[in-house]
Amino acid sequence: MSSILDQDIQFLPSVGTKTKEILSKELSIRSYGDLLEYYPYKYVDRSKIFHISELTSDMPFVQLKGKILSYEEVDIGKRNKMLVAHFSDGYGVVDLVWFRSAQYIIKSYKVGTEYIVFGKPSAYNGRFRFAHPDIDDASKLQISEMGMQPFYGLTENMKKRGYTSRSIERITRNLVSILPPLPETLPDFIVNRLHLVSRDAALRMIHYPHSHQEMQKAQVRLKFEELFYVQLNILRYASDQRRKYRGYIFNRIGDIFNGFYAHHLPFELTGAQKRVMHEIRADMCSGRQMNRLLQGDVGSGKTLVALMTMLIALDNGYQACLMAPTEILAEQHLQTIRDFLQGMDIRVELLTGIVKGKKRKEILDGLATGDIQILIGTHAVIEDPVAFHRLGVAVSDEQHRFGVAQRAKLWAKSENPPHVLVMTATPIPRTLAMTIYGDLDVSVIDELPPGRKPIQTLHKFDNQLTSLYQSIRRQINLGRQVYIVFPLIKENEKIDLKNLEEGYETLKQAFPEFRLSKIHGRMKSAEKEAEMEQFVKGKTQILVATTVIEVGVNVPNASVMVILDAQRFGLSQLHQLRGRVGRGCDQSYCILVTGYKLSEETRKRIDIMCDTNDGFRIAEADLKLRGPGDLEGTQQSGMAFDLKIANIARDGQLVQLARTEAQAIIDADPQCEHPLNSLLWNRLRELKKTHINWAAIS
Repeated sequence: MSSILDQDIQFLPSVGTKTKEILSKELSIRSYGDLLEYYPYKYVDRSKIFHISELTSDMPFVQLKGKILSYEEVDIGKRNKMLVAHFSDGYGVVDLVWFRSAQYIIKSYKVGTEYIVFGKPSAYNGRFRFAHPDIDDASKLQISEMGMQPFYGLTENMKKRGYTSRSIERITRNLVSILPPLPETLPDFIVNRLHLVSRDAALRMIHYPHSHQEMQKAQVRLKFEELFYVQLNILRYASDQRRKYRGYIFNRIGDIFNGFYAHHLPFELTGAQKRVMHEIRADMCSGRQMNRLLQGDVGSGKTLVALMTMLIALDNGYQACLMAPTEILAEQHLQTIRDFLQGMDIRVELLTGIVKGKKRKEILDGLATGDIQILIGTHAVIEDPVAFHRLGVAVSDEQHRFGVAQRAKLWAKSENPPHVLVMTATPIPRTLAMTIYGDLDVSVIDELPPGRKPIQTLHKFDNQLTSLYQSIRRQINLGRQVYIVFPLIKENEKIDLKNLEEGYETLKQAFPEFRLSKIHGRMKSAEKEAEMEQFVKGKTQILVATTVIEVGVNVPNASVMVILDAQRFGLSQLHQLRGRVGRGCDQSYCILVTGYKLSEETRKRIDIMCDTNDGFRIAEADLKLRGPGDLEGTQQSGMAFDLKIANIARDGQLVQLARTEAQAIIDADPQCEHPLNSLLWNRLRELKKTHINWAAIS
């Protein structure tokens, strides 16, 4: 069907081996199809020619028509020269300048010949100049046919080698000119009902639209198609799982659940917690396997909901397990759950890498016989040869480490797959959740338990450390504890670790009267545990750390979080770190420390953090500022996808439309065999074989 699009890019006129190598290495363009799907990131209207007398320095790109009057070479120091062409259209004179390839320019563009010059004007010494402009012979360029000029993204390496957006445009123009009509990939009933342009028209117009309207029509068609097939694949997968696997029916709410609810509940459940428990209860009685994502901000009471879900399994004669991403967090969950269940005859055990020998055997035996009712561990519990007697519920903390492939492993642990509850403290915007975790039903706890005071977030500059240290001292003298976080980014790991070590020494001198702990990811587990233990028990007052504490322990007495170089953190990461405080009843503070020079985007991030504690607002802003690719978890979710033109942050309505259309197809054709939909199922199979990495969900 798409044999011409599978052609090696090398065979396209004007490409050849050298350009093929660059395109492949830098932009992953290896075939005609890859090039066709390398979309422009912006367009400039080239249907208008300006006079030099009309130019202003704040104009974007403009076109002039005129002649080169003369060339001159100007020394610019250190034996470097700049080539200047004086260019006139009869209404004034501008300078065209080049910093390299002078001989090639003089040979290519003749004095006295009429050219069309295209570029960005900038004012210099009372005259406009254009650096490295595009130049075309006026007799060969039809302005009326130019329309909107596409601009393509390039890597730094390509720019160094002399490639420009125009280079990509010329190659793409060659491809579009030789393409036969391209076959349709969406059925007529969808194309016609949604008034979409054909795929062939969209792919031609996206590169060479004659107007803004054409560009928009092409974008809507291509974005919709991309999102539609992502949704169709996810929903087909979810539908298959539902048909393939029956869920355990847990009708019984018995002594264990009721005893806990009546005598051990630490506080009245919030309305949101009650609503979520009703949703979970309905799943567990429905006869289909629960696959539910539980979203809730830090401190909203997700662990309590998870425990109550596990107790329903126990009441029905089944076991439950809770998996955490780190050993520290697994141990924290064990402690929390044992505290909740104190006085109840329920056996809860921990299984992580550090549980070895006789103790490990004891636990494995207890699981196999059913004596152990709740198992807490890292995700190794689903990888290891761990055999449950009857596993009824599996809870996973932090979804991005627990994708579809991991969920599938659980289903081998019992005759029917257990009910699965996936918890996350990183709120995910609806459109993103719909795309990445589309096979999960979503529950949201959007209320904090009563008595929790909102954390106050303040922005300080790094020349205000003296007053900051005084504030920290006041808090510690009131009996509180403090986190001080240094960045640790992989690219700068050595420098960052050095900064942390030096910072730790400086802080020891600044606070000689207090005791400090220190934690970073390069320390051995036992060292980290020991330092953390000191802080948890209140033996040290200040914990100096990297982001290893981002997903981590609960220290109700810690009421201050200081984040140094806050500009180097993403919004979601800042929000996660802030969530380490505010766990007790005291007023808590998060202090973001930066230098004065901040980019506009960083300033926005800091302002959002100071304005709101709402994780969902923050996640939406993060998605808009950074795009989904950077959001923690999108790549590890097991729902890998590679969007070439759609943007989940900005195309929310199209995500919803694609979801609705895909759901209608699945509802009408759950077995994926209706002849009317054969085009869709064939296309989905084709996409799986090509560049989109959907292996994890097939």
